[in-house]
Amino acid sequence: MIDAALRIDPYRRIGPVDPMVYGQFIEHLGRCIYGGIFELGSPLSDERGYRRDVLEAARRLGPPILRWPGGNFVSGYHWQDGVGPAEERPATFDRAWRKPESNRFGTDEFIEYCRLLGTEPYICVNTGTGSMDEAAAWVEYCNGQGESRYAELRRRHGYGDPHNVIYWGLGNEVYGFWQIGHKSAAQYAEQAREFAKLMSWTDGRIKLVACGAHDPEWDWEVLKTAGRYIDYISVHSYFRPQPDDPYYSLLAWPAREERYVRDLWHLIDAARRRYRIQRPIRIAFDEWNSWHRTFAAAVREDPLLDEQYDLTDALCVAAFLNMLQRNCQAIGIANMAQMVNVLAPILTRPDGLLLQTIYYPLVMQRERSGPVALDAWVESDTFETAVLEGEGVGYLDASATIDEEARRLYISCVNFHREEGLRLALHVAEARVAAEGIRYSVDGPDAAATNTFEKPDTVTLTEHPLSGLSGRCTVELPPHSAHVVELAVG
Repeated sequence: MIDAALRIDPYRRIGPVDPMVYGQFIEHLGRCIYGGIFELGSPLSDERGYRRDVLEAARRLGPPILRWPGGNFVSGYHWQDGVGPAEERPATFDRAWRKPESNRFGTDEFIEYCRLLGTEPYICVNTGTGSMDEAAAWVEYCNGQGESRYAELRRRHGYGDPHNVIYWGLGNEVYGFWQIGHKSAAQYAEQAREFAKLMSWTDGRIKLVACGAHDPEWDWEVLKTAGRYIDYISVHSYFRPQPDDPYYSLLAWPAREERYVRDLWHLIDAARRRYRIQRPIRIAFDEWNSWHRTFAAAVREDPLLDEQYDLTDALCVAAFLNMLQRNCQAIGIANMAQMVNVLAPILTRPDGLLLQTIYYPLVMQRERSGPVALDAWVESDTFETAVLEGEGVGYLDASATIDEEARRLYISCVNFHREEGLRLALHVAEARVAAEGIRYSVDGPDAAATNTFEKPDTVTLTEHPLSGLSGRCTVELPPHSAHVVELAVG
């Protein structure tokens, strides 16, 4: 058993946690859309083609925002191919993933799905083969209320009321050589500025996400050139372990990303001051996940990417969610990539679905977090890994949030140690802590534990009553486990 401490003062507040950080992402890739959320003719689907079992599982995830249609897919996607009567839509060839595209699932189907799920739609526009006119027309189709051409087109398709899409992305990973329409930082920054102007002139309510590159030089150019017109700059991050230390190196990725978040937040502040940008700009982690088993398959153009996750991946996901909470001032949106089948918490087959290990920390923190993040102080032994050279990573990863109205304190904590349990000394200052509480846990028999269709509950979410609690108490956490400790406070 190793020792660690967590000191919390309910009055030391970082700020509100934007619920949009619990978002998800779906793309026309592999079986995410077709055979995932949408499967015409399946006995598990409703009359419109939406898989009922997937919808139920996705509702428990509760994503407040859902990003679509890509991803790499969007850089060759023309939205007008995917609207109107289904039998009249053209079949096309998706050059991003080199596969046929039926266009049976398009803008209106996406909006309908968002309404069923109770989530805000977030549409990424084509800045690869697309034009700014096409992007602005898409905004008009979704949000237009007057007698304009594309608002009338939406009405002819049976949608009298506007879709009211507020969140729009200005392209996807344009910095990458793999992207259709790859550009330099200066080229993209100018393009993003002009797209943003025309789209916002079409509907002044929308919020725009510019494409960041996880590179300070690229990000500075975008902020400098387009900063007056954007609300967010994106970061994409996929976590991949080192072959010689797969367990601890994977778990160090959230700490590595936290270091860049702080750098980018300072960069945003500097750009806003230097160029007198009045509008606030925040970070959108609009693609993130653990992705390493099928990464080589993607390079070989394998379209499935049905990654099978284990408990280690679930711990990494839990720690990344902690990182999002701790940096709530900087991060306003986050979208796990992706929701179904492709690098996903939900896996389907024709007769049902499987909830993967990473599903449970998402549910745990979505259901058991407060709206305000606290500045919790962690004391813990550390480990070192090449993923984060020159900086130790604590065996205890933690964040704390509070719900003042409900008088609940939520402590999200991960014990990274592979072999040892963790004795956590909690110090809650200036608050009366009730003697009874609950520990919600995601753990399993070992760090490599997985869920399968044959054994679906090897890793799941469990509840454990706690007693004898106070402002100074001890909670024991098993090895390789993630938790939320819920305390009633006065």
